[in-house]
Amino acid sequence: MSTLVVCIDRGGDFPAAASLPVAGRDAVESLVTEVGIDDPEDSRVNTMLEGLRVARDLEADGDEAIVAVVGDTGEGVSADRNVARQADDLVEQYDPDSAVVVVDSAEDERLVPIIESRLQVDAVDRVVVRQARDIESTYYLLKQFLADEELRKTVLVPLGITLIAFPALLFVAESPSFAVGVIAAAVGAFLLYKGLGIDEYLARLPGQVQEALYSGQVSLVTYVVAAGLSLVGVFVGALQARETSDASTFILAMAFAYASVPWLTMAALAAATGRLLDELIQEDSVRPAYVNLPFGAVAVGLVVRGFSVFFLERADILQQFRFGGYEYGPITIEPFVLDGGARLAVFILAGILVSLAGVQFATYFSKTNLQEELVE
Repeated sequence: MSTLVVCIDRGGDFPAAASLPVAGRDAVESLVTEVGIDDPEDSRVNTMLEGLRVARDLEADGDEAIVAVVGDTGEGVSADRNVARQADDLVEQYDPDSAVVVVDSAEDERLVPIIESRLQVDAVDRVVVRQARDIESTYYLLKQFLADEELRKTVLVPLGITLIAFPALLFVAESPSFAVGVIAAAVGAFLLYKGLGIDEYLARLPGQVQEALYSGQVSLVTYVVAAGLSLVGVFVGALQARETSDASTFILAMAFAYASVPWLTMAALAAATGRLLDELIQEDSVRPAYVNLPFGAVAVGLVVRGFSVFFLERADILQQFRFGGYEYGPITIEPFVLDGGARLAVFILAGILVSLAGVQFATYFSKTNLQEELVE
């Protein structure tokens, strides 16, 4: 089995007496000596020496190895075609079974397909000078990075915007801390935007909305209703928190939850109901999770509302629940007062009962027994 060990060099300055291609161990050794004497730092010296070493190892394994050097002093298409003609001459003269290509740069490695189109290439040996290995590896990594359009948009564009925004913010605000804070917040928002996959979701959103419109999904309308109710809940909660502005941060959060939870619960109930209706329309059978989802939304809302009421009552922002009494014929209910603990227990009990009712209803709807539903 004969193997052609071909060293590729394009754009280098070969001695005037060298006639490419150069083939044969003696001829290549002579060329190495001549090039090395002219410029000992030339990387082509390492390339040709590596070619000689590979040929020696192949011969030690019992193969017939022909070492050769191809290249051209120019660049561009004409140089590539000249390398192709040299490869044709080597194949015609030696008729090798396969080839091993030795290169020393990314530019030379681009010519490997020329050899592959004429011979089976078993290996590509890229020579990196040991003292410059880190620099060479960094160069290849940067080259691959800059060739990736997605990475450029993700890294270079935000970095460029940051470098432009920082001096602009310094000029406007005249405060380094303000500029650093704004840029840190923007970078954090961008990282969350990419990390949570919001960009992918927004890219899919128009197609999902179009599909929902064409397929007549009920959930599209209920999602819009849920979004509106959520906005109302946030607005009402902000107003409630504003009215209790003298309290601590925790009490402000409880006030916000107390006012917004009913609206947010209705929003979750609307969205869950729309999803359930879509399942009923499109599928022959509905999974229990979709049936139980509206009950779960109401149960969570009751529990959160109960805890917010408990803390607000302890902070003397809400009054205790007072029932003035009720009388209907022979039935008389005496007036009573529920303190914070009792009201919290009522809300928690109501949430548990609603959750159990949802499990029972989902069990009945899916025609499974209650024990199996609880296990799931």
